[in-house]
Amino acid sequence: MLGNSLYNARKKSGLSQENVAEKLGVTRQTVSKWETNETLPDIRQAKQLAVLYHITLDQLIDFDVDEHNIQQMIDSVSEKVRINDYAPQLRKMLLQLQTEYGYNTTDALLVLKDILAHTWKEIN
Repeated sequence: MLGNSLYNARKKSGLSQENVAEKLGVTRQTVSKWETNETLPDIRQAKQLAVLYHITLDQLIDFDVDEHNIQQMIDSVSEKVRINDYAPQLRKMLLQLQTEYGYNTTDALLVLKDILAHTWKEIN
């Protein structure tokens, strides 16, 4: 999971949670929550972590996921939601993020996740 990737990258870099927190302007508890998968860093923080750990963002967020589990999740959602009604709009938004900001696909997806999280906070 992402937390494991964050933990391993930090350890490989020889940094403590306190060091990382100080450099990113967050608390040590925030770094701990990222590493234990309680919360996720936003896209800016993830990019800062990648730079700090001297790895790419893709390497930072790369984690082993069982493809069978992913397919099961997709299938269960597909049964409930008309994905084809929403997919074209999401593809358009991803392409717009890639074009306007130069993001690769993964970064654009993370930005879209942040937009959704921000929107969720606004309505709750």
